[in-house]
Amino acid sequence: MTIAFILVLLSVVTLVFLFRLAKGHAAAISNPADLAGRIQPVDIRAFRNLTNPAEEDYLREKLAPADFRVVQRERLRAALAYISCAADNAAVLVRVGEAARHSPDPSIAAAGEQLVETATRLRIFALQAMVKLRLGLLVPGARVSASGLVENYERVTRLVFQLGRLQH
Repeated sequence: MTIAFILVLLSVVTLVFLFRLAKGHAAAISNPADLAGRIQPVDIRAFRNLTNPAEEDYLREKLAPADFRVVQRERLRAALAYISCAADNAAVLVRVGEAARHSPDPSIAAAGEQLVETATRLRIFALQAMVKLRLGLLVPGARVSASGLVENYERVTRLVFQLGRLQH
């Protein structure tokens, strides 16, 4: 009986931790105009290049194995920095969407709901990609990919602009 209680308690604590991790810890933001200074810039072209499997294949083919491992570790570290920014930005955008969800205007509320869902999905995907890339740092010859994250980030960005247009 005690073991069952401990397992249930541990499960509940784990679920709460994962929920808070996915949601983030950003302060409440009432509209997209408040984003200045809270969103970290992400160079999409550089991010796309770092997560492009074709670029990795090219480097693997052109460089000696030892050189490739060194370069690949640096690429993975840079990709981790971009992904960390994307995850932090997604947490902020979840807060923007939550504020918009409570709007009396149904189109703004719907856009806010969509932003919350997409930003939460992006944050979870970013956290998963960070785990994969950290494993790639340990084994630089292994193929790890964070492709798809750039497209998700761009989708969230479009939703923020859409919400901003609706609110003004």
